[in-house]
Formats: sequence, structure tokens, C-alpha cells
Amino acid sequence: MENFRNIGLVGRQGSTPVIQSLEHLVPFLQGRGLEVFVDDRIADLVPAREMKHSTVKMMGQHCDLVIVVGGDGSLLGAARQLAHSGVPVLGINRGNLGFLTDIAPDEIEQKVGEVLDGHYHSEQRFLIEAEVFRDGEKIGFGEALNDIILHPNQAARMIRFELYIDDQFVYSQRSDGLIVSTPTGSTAYALSGGGPIMHPKLDALVLVPIFPHTLSSRPIVIDGNAELKIVVAERNDTHPFISCDGQHQIPCLPGDEISVRKKPHPLHLIHPLCYNYYESCRSKLGWGSKLGE
Repeated sequence: MENFRNIGLVGRQGSTPVIQSLEHLVPFLQGRGLEVFVDDRIADLVPAREMKHSTVKMMGQHCDLVIVVGGDGSLLGAARQLAHSGVPVLGINRGNLGFLTDIAPDEIEQKVGEVLDGHYHSEQRFLIEAEVFRDGEKIGFGEALNDIILHPNQAARMIRFELYIDDQFVYSQRSDGLIVSTPTGSTAYALSGGGPIMHPKLDALVLVPIFPHTLSSRPIVIDGNAELKIVVAERNDTHPFISCDGQHQIPCLPGDEISVRKKPHPLHLIHPLCYNYYESCRSKLGWGSKLGE
């Protein structure tokens, strides 16, 4: 159990539901005598309250807990900036599915209060990073909690590339790209591409081809500590991109090499005591309930 005294607040910009939850959350936290640091990009959303302003990255130094108000996309963005600091992150869902932001708006006082009182589950979610090399020089870097994806940007064009795992050649492929997903991201784009759902505790990665030219190209689950190398073939009609969590893009050229590996610092994710991963899948993916219910 941790003693949370300094609370960071991160929220999605331009969202009325986020503003409503912030207007509820801020006085609740201050009423408990806690110091509140608000993301300086959304500070004007609650102008009537006395709060300290901070960048998301600096919250890792100032705060004992960061609460993200928004959807999974908001938490993904915060996770990439906060994982290095080890500060715990809690999510309030004002988005759609909410696999990562699992507190409902009408449960803010109850569930956040329980967490502040020390009643919660915590877990580690690892991130991955990508480096893009051109003629031996690093020209791009990105990191992701969900997935790193090689794709043709907006044009529906096949990409030719080679895949190596731990310096061992795996295959050459013609497809619309490749998804490299963590267990956290296995319920995101990788799932839509036919990949398996992986429990968050697994130390594994899944590689999901996007519309491969050969039907024998199937998703592969590999060791989470493996190092990947993707070589974009010199003979390509398109200039592909590397996408990190769908929020950061790195343009590539034929001949570029992309290195993908696990980051050393995981995200410290907090859940209310009632959190159940399988119930979350059941409710958000439409799985059947128990017979007779």
C-alpha cells in the first residue's frame, strides 16, 4: 500500500465528458487534503480551482499517483511519458471500450476513494520501443504500450520486408504490414487482424501480419525479451511508416531497418479491487455470460 499525497490529473483535450469528470474529481481530491497537479494542457478546463500545473512527464517526479481521465488513447499517451518514473497510473473511462481506464464516471468518489485508502490491485505492463536506421544511422525512435506497426500509411499498397528474431531469419513477406503487439495491445488492432488475446501477465509479444499475400502467414507468439529486426526491401513501390500506439509516426524508406525490443521500465497500472480481466473482456467484447444468467 502506498501513501498517495500528490495527485496528477491528465485528461483528453476538447472533451465535455472529461471536463465534467474533472469538475467532480478536483474538489473530491482537494477535500481529502491532497495536492493536485493538473496537466498544463487542460488547466483552463477547471479555472476556478487552485491547482499546480505540470507537464505530464514532470508528474513522474512530483506525484505519487497520476489519474488519467479519458479513453484508452489518453492513457496510452500518458503511459509513454510516465513509465520511466515508476509512478502508478489510474484510469477513469470517458472513452469507448476502456480496457485500461476502468473506473466508470458515476463511481469516481467510491472507486478513487478506495484506491486512495490503499484498497487496489497493481500490475506491471511492459512497453516496447522501435528504432529506425538508414544507412547505419538512427533516424527515428518511438515507444508504445499497445503496438508498433509497419504499414503503408494511407495507400493500400503491399510492403515487401524481411523479419529477423534474435538475429535469426524468420521470413520474407509481402503484405500490408506487420503488427508487433504487447499483451496489453492484444485486444486492440492485433485482435482486429486475427491475433490472439494474451493475458497481461504474459511476458510475450505477438506478431500479426496485415493482409499477407500468402495464406500460410499466421500470427506468431514469441518471447517478450526477443529482439526483432524488420528490413524494408529495397524493391518497394511505397514508402511505409512505423506507427507507435497509433499516435506517433516514423516515415521509412526502402532499405531501412527497424529494431523493436522491450523497454526496461514498465508501466505501474492501478485497478480498483473489483477489477477482473476476464469480466472486462466479457463486457467489452460481448462474450457470453454464465448459463442461466
